[in-house]
Amino acid sequence: MNYFRKKPMPLIGEKTSELKKDLKTMDLILLGLGAIVGTGIFVITGTAAANTAGPALIVSFVIAAFSCVLSALCYAEFASRVPVAGGAYSYVYTIFGELAGWLVGWLMICQYLLANASVASGWSGYVNGFLDGIGLGLPMALRASYNAATGSYIDLIAVLVTLGVSYLVVQGAKKALRLNNLMVIVKFSLIALFVIVGVFYVKPENWTPFAPFGMKGVVSGAAFVFFAFLGFDSVSTAAEETKNPQRDVPRGIIGSLGIATLLYIGVTLVLTGLVPFAQLNVKDPVAFAMRFIGQDVIAGMISVGAILTLLTVLISMTYGLARLIYAISRDGLLPEKLSEVDEKSHSPKNATATAGVISAVLAGFVPLERLAELTNIVTLMVFIIIAAGIIQLRKEFGQPDEKEFKVPLVPFLPVLSIAVCLYLMIQLSLSVWLAFGAWLIVGFVFYVAYGHNHSKLNL
Repeated sequence: MNYFRKKPMPLIGEKTSELKKDLKTMDLILLGLGAIVGTGIFVITGTAAANTAGPALIVSFVIAAFSCVLSALCYAEFASRVPVAGGAYSYVYTIFGELAGWLVGWLMICQYLLANASVASGWSGYVNGFLDGIGLGLPMALRASYNAATGSYIDLIAVLVTLGVSYLVVQGAKKALRLNNLMVIVKFSLIALFVIVGVFYVKPENWTPFAPFGMKGVVSGAAFVFFAFLGFDSVSTAAEETKNPQRDVPRGIIGSLGIATLLYIGVTLVLTGLVPFAQLNVKDPVAFAMRFIGQDVIAGMISVGAILTLLTVLISMTYGLARLIYAISRDGLLPEKLSEVDEKSHSPKNATATAGVISAVLAGFVPLERLAELTNIVTLMVFIIIAAGIIQLRKEFGQPDEKEFKVPLVPFLPVLSIAVCLYLMIQLSLSVWLAFGAWLIVGFVFYVAYGHNHSKLNL
């Protein structure tokens, strides 16, 4: 059995699918920002400042951003040289062969499913709080995932929002991303409002001590907030729906990550300047900071913005997961029905519906708190393989041409990316490593039992 057979490198301009090419650079930047700028800026900033790094959290964000930039550069070169749907799955399939490609795809499915479910649960929490405030709160049985001790059985709002977003994404990339783009603009307007108003209330003494937990706290903070940047890789899954993927996909990846980094640093500076860091261990630190300085109306607006923020993440992640399932199915490693494209919307309808239903079940019934770190280790492993793939890509296919994106300082930067990701992985607990190993074993068994025999490379 040949587990290392490779998918041929696609030719530039080659028609590889029935998906409609509608997207441009700005669509991709906003897609990336929709996925990246979510709970990180509205939730993680406060928790990380209070418990891990203090005002030095801005340094933690710089370190985390640096590690993500290393991975983003590798994604950008792959996206310009292998412009097909599926992102990292398709890149690794082309470079390291079918088994490695399948396992990366399997890891990415886990990443997207857990991200979707957790975001839907978070969105449900905000909406339930809003409904409580106007006297229309749902009964406890319908407010959270199954927990007999508390009397909860299903998170109804999480299920409904997941299915609703999936229906929207089925309508086609342009329609789904049009709503995403609108909400990203609203979200950025509220973030700008926070910074512009907050800067007049900043007290520099709140930045002292700057690093109350020492350098260890700064590094731990980087490991914690690293995951606030995840989502830029969803841009690479849109390659087959982009008018000029060689140019636009790398710009979308680098552009969205760069803008998100500036936002995180700006918001953290103002946040820790407004409120003593020890008081920021709250679920809504940005809104809390506005209430702290007496700006209750702006605090309310930001709370609404947080709800919109989580919705954009759900749209972006559902979009990326559906395109990933479509690409894997098209190669025969998942059932062929999942690669069917709707004649009207030119979108992978069955893949999107499957992504939505599974995400809805997870969000509605399964408590995800203990599984959250699994997303982290899965993503870091994918980043390691992508970095190694750049070195192999150069060995097999040489240097990129003038129109393609080029990672500088190969192999030094990819090796550095691998080292940084490994360092962050070893910070995770043994239980997370065991869950990671179990997921890989299930994926390998599925490939041997189904994927290898149904692969299109058998033809």
